[in-house]
Formats: sequence, C-alpha cells, structure tokens
Amino acid sequence: MSTPSEPRHHESAPELDAIVGERRQLINLGYRLLGSLAEAEDVVQETYTRWYAMSREQQEAIESPGAWLTKVAGRICLDVLGSARARRERYVGAWIPEPLPDRGEWSAGGGAGGGRVPADPADQVTLDESVNMAFLVVLEAMTPAERVAFILHDVFRYPFADVAEIVGRTPAACRQLASSARRRIRAGRTPAAPVAGQAALVRHFKEAWESRDIKALVGLLDPDAVMTADGGGMVGTVLRPVEGAESIAQYLIHIADKARGLELVERRVNGRPGLVAQHTGVPVTVAAFEINDGRVSRIWAVRNPEKLRAWTED
Repeated sequence: MSTPSEPRHHESAPELDAIVGERRQLINLGYRLLGSLAEAEDVVQETYTRWYAMSREQQEAIESPGAWLTKVAGRICLDVLGSARARRERYVGAWIPEPLPDRGEWSAGGGAGGGRVPADPADQVTLDESVNMAFLVVLEAMTPAERVAFILHDVFRYPFADVAEIVGRTPAACRQLASSARRRIRAGRTPAAPVAGQAALVRHFKEAWESRDIKALVGLLDPDAVMTADGGGMVGTVLRPVEGAESIAQYLIHIADKARGLELVERRVNGRPGLVAQHTGVPVTVAAFEINDGRVSRIWAVRNPEKLRAWTED
C-alpha cells in the first residue's frame, strides 16, 4: 500500500508535498470530530489509502485534492461517530475525550501507538478554544450530523454547500444542524477566566491536594462541582461522576492517602492549565478543569492508559 511517506514513482515531489500538506488539516478535523487522536490518525490513514488507491488519471481528474481529502475524511468521521455511540454504550464508566499536551511538551512523550504518530504530532493539532475539554464534552452530546455540520462550518469555515456533500443532506438542513449545535454550545458555555487566573487556581488546588487540606479544597471548588473520571475499565476509578465540593474533596483526599508516591505536575491540557499525576515518573492521570467565578466547577480526570500515550515518556 502506498502512503504519504512512500510516493509512487509517477508522482512528482511538488504534487506529493501538496497532498501530504493536507495532513495537519485532516488531523485537526478528525480530532475535533472524534475527540480521539488515535481515531483521528486512523481516519487520516484511511483517507490517504483511498487517495493512493486511485489511478493517476482519477487523481488528475480531481480539481481540488485538498477538498477531496477533507470530504472523504469527513464522511469517514461521520461513519465512525455513528458506530462510536454503540461502542460508548458498552464503555466501562464515563467516556472523556483524549487529552492533549501542549505542543512544547509533546516531544517528551513516546507518541500514540508506539510511533504510529509523527515525531511532532502536537504540532499537528491547533490548540484553540475548539479543543478545550469543556467544548469537546459538549460536542459529545450532539448527534453525529450536528457535530460534523457545526465543526466543518463554524470551526473550519466550510460553506454549507460543501458540508451538505459530506453529511448527505441539503444545505438548508445542514444550516439547521449547525444552528442546533450552536444552541447546545451556548447552553453549555460559561465565561472563561483569564488563563493566568486559571493557572493560579489550579496551582492552589494542587497545593491543597498535596497537603491533604480538605477545607482548602472545598473552598476552591464550586459547591455544585462535578468530577468525572475515565478509566475505560482498564484501571480503577469511580464509574459515576462525583458531585458536590465536599464529596469531591473527600474523594481526592482518599486517593491521596491510598495512592502513595503520586506526584502532581502542572501542565497545560488541551490548551488550558491542568494537572498530571505521575507515579515513578509515569503519567497515570491527566486532569482538565473548568473554572467559573474563581472556583473549579468541573474536573475531567482521564486515567485510561490508551488515552495517555501522548503523555508517556520514552
């Protein structure tokens, strides 16, 4: 099978560069649509496989290879989203999108899938507001068609006529899908605190957790805060969300007493201040936070090892 790194003998370097140059766009699209870098990589691989399966004549007949690749990737993502709903119903516990490190920290990781991802995969994903954890979680509540229409139009600025070809509906129907998705986003969105303020609060949270100061933890949490953990059935964790500041604080203190030797490290998670819990230097939990009115309102703790490959050091 030919791949983007294995050019055919009849394909010139400039043409190959143009095709391979679409990889970043496709990775960005796939991650936002699927919430999983591993699945996004699979989609990109399948997209390129379909491109290289065509004859030279078929490729030359395509006016815009980039648009063709995006269309194919979007359709594959739509199919994956449809099957993902059934898979996630069988998932053990809560399913949380795969957390991403800052691009400057990615080089310390081993790379997802033991080298399946390029040497600098973090540079492939633009860490903006459309990949923060709170945003991705809201996307999970959308139908596959809503998610695809919204991401393609509102995030990637594709016209509805092009979105319609991918989703398989009329442009008017896609416009309605995107509108419905926007309402979901607005309903789930809260004003974001300045990044500096977020970092300070996360640091205080870390210090309170390390010192086993339950009173300080409760004070840093919104009274109605919710903590959700994702172990995927592979490691031990709570299977249902922990609700309320007191309950979360007590649970965190219990974990601190039970899991001796854990070290908390401040890291940016999906572009925002977060924490990584390490055991003997190996990341075992990545926590993302949502902060409202100076307090932590949501915590997403990812423990599933398959979702932490980008954080694992060589």
